[in-house]
Amino acid sequence: MRQTTALALVTALTLARVPLVFLFMLLALIAQSHPSATLVWAAFASLTLAALTDLFDGWLARKWRVSSQFGAVADPLMDKVFYLVVFPTLLYLLGLAPADEETHALVMLFFTVLYLLRDQWVSFLRSVGSTYQADLRANWMGKLRTALSFPIGCAIYLYVAIHPAWLPRPLMYTLEGLGIAVNLASIVVYTRQYLPYLRRAMDTSADGSSRPSDR
Repeated sequence: MRQTTALALVTALTLARVPLVFLFMLLALIAQSHPSATLVWAAFASLTLAALTDLFDGWLARKWRVSSQFGAVADPLMDKVFYLVVFPTLLYLLGLAPADEETHALVMLFFTVLYLLRDQWVSFLRSVGSTYQADLRANWMGKLRTALSFPIGCAIYLYVAIHPAWLPRPLMYTLEGLGIAVNLASIVVYTRQYLPYLRRAMDTSADGSSRPSDR
């Protein structure tokens, strides 16, 4: 296969995450207001396919030895779109659940806010690091977070939509707690990685004054 064709396929697979997660949101919301097993499983299939795009675009890129600067930037952006669409949707669905899920909805609220705040913090760290030509690629903790987050999201949707017996509430709390723990660890790891650049950005000793702000 030609390199240009292979790269185009990998890039298309990466970008496919966006329409798939929006399709999931649409189907999940329709299934909530118009209960249908077909719609639930169609929503789950869309969510699963969106998660699998992250696995296969990286695997194919390594197999075919293709990469691009666009792909390196687009892949983490697609992950952020996944979190921005999927987790608020799951939080909304839990909010419509029976009253005994109120505590669970609060856990999911903390889970969702932490995910979104972590992404904003890491984007800030990378913007600071880019000033000093830092390596902006995802580190091992970022890859672990992504690898765990997608299946956790799929499991939460199945729990909310059909409450299968093999996904009891304590297991869901465990999975969500794992996601929260990995997010906190990710914040610590990325902060330590970019701490030298943060210190350089805050240092005024080099020229006797701080950088002018953009405000």
